Amino acid sequence: MISIVMADDHPMIREGIRSMIERYANLKVLGEASGGAQALELVERLQPDVLLLDLRMPDMDGPEVTREARRISPRTRVLILTTYDTDRDILAAIEAGAGGYVLKDIEPAKLAEAIRATAGGRTVLDQRAAEAVANRMRGESREEGLSGQEERVLSLAAGGKTNRQIARILNLGETTVKTYFSRIFAKLGVADRTSAVVEAMRRGIIPSRDGQA
Repeated sequence: MISIVMADDHPMIREGIRSMIERYANLKVLGEASGGAQALELVERLQPDVLLLDLRMPDMDGPEVTREARRISPRTRVLILTTYDTDRDILAAIEAGAGGYVLKDIEPAKLAEAIRATAGGRTVLDQRAAEAVANRMRGESREEGLSGQEERVLSLAAGGKTNRQIARILNLGETTVKTYFSRIFAKLGVADRTSAVVEAMRRGIIPSRDGQA
């Protein structure tokens, strides 16, 4: 049996993830935390095989929790499960000692596989995380560019989708979609959705609606 502590500040997300995990007979959630400090308390008390950790929480960030969890319970492996996929986020978590990094749109069976692999001491990186590590090794960075998920969000916006529709299509919360737009605006140097779409088309990040560059 692989024991797990989950940490995410959204109760409905925790409930959904727990339901997915416990479909599998060899996976057991021992406790849930809504913040980093609570997660560390549970890790110290329960000594789980895996800490399934969101990257952003109200009181502590993922890398900070990861470092402390590894210190207080060396047997506990950390698997990041998040919506954030920039190079900076990914590399900070891995450098802090996370054994894996996957996004929340992962299929349930693949999440179960990732948990088992992490518990077994293997490194688990989704495609975007693997690219970030490869970029770092080559001395490259895509930090100022849009992430794959940000491009998907913006493409859907260009197609006229509302935040609610985008959230449903990408299996995200509406708050998460708003966060993506905030980051997109900052990276593109714009102030609203329309300007973001126009600028992204101008740069060739997403296709122009009329086929023009």
